[in-house]
Amino acid sequence: MDISIFTAPDIGPWLFAGLCFASFATALLGTLTGAAGGLILLALMANILRPEVLIPVHTVVQLGQGVSRTLIMRQHVVKATVLPFVIGATTGAIVGAKVFVSLPMGWLQLILGCFILLVTWMPKLGRIGGVNARFLGVGFAATFLGVFVSATGTLIAPFIAAASPTRHNHAATLGILMSITHTLKLMAFLFVGIAIGAYLPLMVAMILTGAVGNWMGEAALLRMPEARFRLIFQICLTVLGLRLLWTAAQSAGWL
Repeated sequence: MDISIFTAPDIGPWLFAGLCFASFATALLGTLTGAAGGLILLALMANILRPEVLIPVHTVVQLGQGVSRTLIMRQHVVKATVLPFVIGATTGAIVGAKVFVSLPMGWLQLILGCFILLVTWMPKLGRIGGVNARFLGVGFAATFLGVFVSATGTLIAPFIAAASPTRHNHAATLGILMSITHTLKLMAFLFVGIAIGAYLPLMVAMILTGAVGNWMGEAALLRMPEARFRLIFQICLTVLGLRLLWTAAQSAGWL
């Protein structure tokens, strides 16, 4: 058997298999917790892939995971969030990064960390304004920032939690909204000519193993009490928010 198909530039068969397992595990975790999966996968991939291909490849894999999760849990999507999110996300992709790149990464991480902690532990903040205006703004921010930091599910997760009656609604809606974000990001990458064709076998394999993780996560959600899901969700977002604050402090030289 020719194992060359299970390789990519600078990635041998063992690393290939490890990344596929990481995709499975983070998809399962993302479905169960309503957050964290994409960010953890990005952190793992950052230790392996070259910086110039990291975010485009991560975007394709996350898009595949989001689509499979949406298909598996499509009946639970909170449909009222989708159209305003699409409008905001499209605008965010068009506006691009001229303002964003002028902001030091440390300050961006500080702002996002504080924001995530506030919305997670003060849930009424996630319900400010009508659904249309709220998700139009969230769509813009998630796509605008996502071109550069890739894993923005943590940013939109508190708003989805506020609009979702159940854990199934949360997981399904996060899947479709992040799919929209990743699709627009991928279009932006293709427009500027970023080539990732050499990573196609790896991306396909990671999408397939991520789909298995989503399927197992959805099955596990059926047995998880709603209160436990909400608690796990809050804990995960708190840890991620504190991690952003810690990284921001290190970047600023405060630690």
